[in-house]
Amino acid sequence: MLKGIHNGAKLLVVDPRKTTSAQWADTWIGLDVGTDIALANTVAREIIHAGLINTEFVNRSTSGFKEYAASVEPFTLEEGERLTGVDANLIRQLAHSYALADRAQLCWTLGITEHHNGTDNVFALINLALLTGHVGRYGSGIVPLRGQNNVQGGGDMGALPNKLPGFQDIENDEVARVRFETKWGTSIPAKRGWHLSQMFDAMERGELRTLYVIGENPAQSEADSGHAVKLLQELEHLVVQDIFLTKTAELATVVLPASANWVEADGTVTSSERRVQRVRRALDPPGNARNDLEIICDLAIRMGHDWGHPSAEEVWDELRSLSPMHAGMSYKRLEELGGIQWPCIDENDPGSQFLHGRLWKDPVEGPLAPFTPVEFVPPLDELSDEFPIRLTTGRRLDSFNTGVQSGGYTSPLRKPETLNLSPTDIAKYGLSEGEVVTITSRRASIQAPVVADTTLRPGLAFMTFHFPDQVDTNLLTIDAWDPKSGTAEFKATAIRIDKLAEQSTFPINQTKVEALT
Repeated sequence: MLKGIHNGAKLLVVDPRKTTSAQWADTWIGLDVGTDIALANTVAREIIHAGLINTEFVNRSTSGFKEYAASVEPFTLEEGERLTGVDANLIRQLAHSYALADRAQLCWTLGITEHHNGTDNVFALINLALLTGHVGRYGSGIVPLRGQNNVQGGGDMGALPNKLPGFQDIENDEVARVRFETKWGTSIPAKRGWHLSQMFDAMERGELRTLYVIGENPAQSEADSGHAVKLLQELEHLVVQDIFLTKTAELATVVLPASANWVEADGTVTSSERRVQRVRRALDPPGNARNDLEIICDLAIRMGHDWGHPSAEEVWDELRSLSPMHAGMSYKRLEELGGIQWPCIDENDPGSQFLHGRLWKDPVEGPLAPFTPVEFVPPLDELSDEFPIRLTTGRRLDSFNTGVQSGGYTSPLRKPETLNLSPTDIAKYGLSEGEVVTITSRRASIQAPVVADTTLRPGLAFMTFHFPDQVDTNLLTIDAWDPKSGTAEFKATAIRIDKLAEQSTFPINQTKVEALT
């Protein structure tokens, strides 16, 4: 993005906080947390009323425009300002800049998806891309920026409760299901499984009694983490396979030491642009650690299913025989071409630079792209007189998630966890820099030192989840989740701040995490 800015691109940033990215932007649009749909619908209505829609593209390549236009009609510029806190003129500028651009991309991260209606947030952005034709062309598109390495690859390989590898629907694609059943020599239930949030619900009901966790730390990464730990502790059997002894692993019945697949195993990785690339083993796993594939195949043998010990390439070739979108990606071609973007249907196919390029063909190949009307619903953890401050959570540059991978080394950028508040709020509540306060939500209370943050507007607080051993931020967050994706609403928690009876301060410029107790 910075290269694009240096080359003359225009950057508009929509974010409750004035982040580092926002500081590079031509325009920062600081909306209230959880009002993304209201903003997108207001932008859409303005584009429609200003006559800026890509009429040719909408008529030829989309469906449902009439119903969508009716759904955004109530979102006037004035109503959008009331709902989002963004000046109506700024919303108008955003709408016109996006619609009139020769090329435009909508890029988003977890700030859009970690809401009780995160999927609808994404649909709202897709609608804008369809409205303007900013999709399926060079320099234009919808770009979900992944939060972790190979998130895309995990989904591609079937790590979704309703999909077989290659995004083949387990409930609605009988042909695909039969193909897998034939190859694997077993029947596959024509019913989707549980996603992560449903698994925890099932634990609470007593329906899920055994859990196998690979490379995840739900004891500290889940919303309302105190409740999550309680449910994990009540399991009859918990297996954790990981490269670190995480807090989740400390609760486990059995821990299986795994390898770091990016350096200690062969395989593939898929980027956000759908590019599949080779990963080559450079080091042997240390001690008794073993490759994930070896562990799983040995478990299968002990459960009465001898899969042998296939190589990573043999597993990949099986995948290619079952997933049409990967069929043409042999290891040989991946190495020769430096990676290939799916879909790649055979070994003469160079791959697909644009996933939705088909929408520009005449006639359109495949189904039309549907508009999806979405309803604006504010955050579920409502602000009140008792909980008047909106807490949103996120990352800092020097750390990663719950700190399992980044907490083992020091960084000159690292500071211990703090409660970031606007200078206005620090003055309003009679606080001082470094003062330790109690932060309370409807679920729990924690303590952290206060720091003034000029990127925040009054009424908005910010914390990370990087240091849960010192300040367990996810004790505060609400475990309400999006019914479509299962993602919890990490970004919108209602809190209050209380001074301690015995005042204390903490030096916020220290770099060692363990200093905060």
